Amino acid sequence: MIFTTTTASTFNSEFNELLQRGKVDISNVTSIVGNIIDEIKSDKNRALKKHIAKFDNWTPLSDEDLKISTESMQAAYNNIDKKLKDALHLSYDRIKVYHEKQKPKSWFDTEDNGTILGQKVTPVDSAGLYIPGGKAAYPSSLLMNVIPAQVAGVENIVVCTPTPENEPNELLLAACHLCGVTQVYKVGGASAIAAMAYGTETIAKVDVITGPGNIFVATAKKMVFGEVNIDMIAGPSEIGILADESASANHLAIDMLSQAEHDEMASSILITPSQKLADEVKVELEKWLLKLPRQEIARKSIEERGAIIVSKDIDEAIALMNLIAPEHLEVCTDNPFELLPLIKHAGAIFLGHNTPEAIGDYVAGPNHTLPTGGTAKFYSPLGVENFMKKTSIISFSKKAINEVGEACALIANTEGLTAHEQSVRVRLSK
Repeated sequence: MIFTTTTASTFNSEFNELLQRGKVDISNVTSIVGNIIDEIKSDKNRALKKHIAKFDNWTPLSDEDLKISTESMQAAYNNIDKKLKDALHLSYDRIKVYHEKQKPKSWFDTEDNGTILGQKVTPVDSAGLYIPGGKAAYPSSLLMNVIPAQVAGVENIVVCTPTPENEPNELLLAACHLCGVTQVYKVGGASAIAAMAYGTETIAKVDVITGPGNIFVATAKKMVFGEVNIDMIAGPSEIGILADESASANHLAIDMLSQAEHDEMASSILITPSQKLADEVKVELEKWLLKLPRQEIARKSIEERGAIIVSKDIDEAIALMNLIAPEHLEVCTDNPFELLPLIKHAGAIFLGHNTPEAIGDYVAGPNHTLPTGGTAKFYSPLGVENFMKKTSIISFSKKAINEVGEACALIANTEGLTAHEQSVRVRLSK
């Protein structure tokens, strides 16, 4: 772990290391993923079955074996504990309400001369959602991807999830039933991304692919971008915390570990102007680590990619966090809303002592699919607009083209595009 102050002689080099946390070398997997994509493009279902046998250790005997039946999804939903079922419904409802407020509207504007300009907003026809599966299945990820697509109005939603040993995760199937998803396929990894991007005999080609995944999934999404749209290239999970002396060291420590337990590559970064708080959090981290079932993963993450930085004041802490641009940012101070205008870059911001990042993963409402590795400087969370597109609307009256046509023709002439110029001039009044 980096445990330092901004006045330390080693601070600049250590901080630059944090800024590089999202860099992942995909050169070792690019050729592998490229071959997988090429095989899916040429051999379709036959290649899918081969890849499933190789990576998930079972062999589909028919094309129908690739699909999960709606009956099995309903059975899984019926079998889950009532309290868990109620929790999933609460999560679904809150996520849906939040995303319904995101939905953009078409608009039109009429000028006095008869010009009509506007923007038509429509959903894409189809979306492919990749959801990690197997033992590490995340039904919350399904909700976070399906719901904005449904709110957008996407008619054709395809879900792909890996099923090692041909054993779908029951909780994930229950979530599929809750969401009303009917096209769910037992396909994972780069194969799933390629299948959704190019289509097979069983899986229809889609327009947009979203959802988290490992380095093979991320690389495949990057390689098929342009054939389809994608949400983002996400890396390991991360949390940044801004805190002052009013924060609880015990709370901050477990919040840092809530990301560290995801995987060894996760990053947990605390910046505070309080040396006392920094020292206390370091002690509390060890206490909490001893209690965690995923201690080995969390410990490696904290030791290799964690950081506690003591700044000279809260303003410096915010400036540093803006450079980091974390996926999740907790602001644990007595006046978090006063600091909000100073925060420029973060995937999601959690304000106040009673707003742990974990609440955003499940039931708060905003999407938990967020930009990582500093990409919050230019990427946004997954949302309804990822499943929609905008079309410009233009209509000129005779009066309108007479008013602005000469300027248009002059610019076209200057660019040497004579046909452009004349297509305007032939419409101008003599």
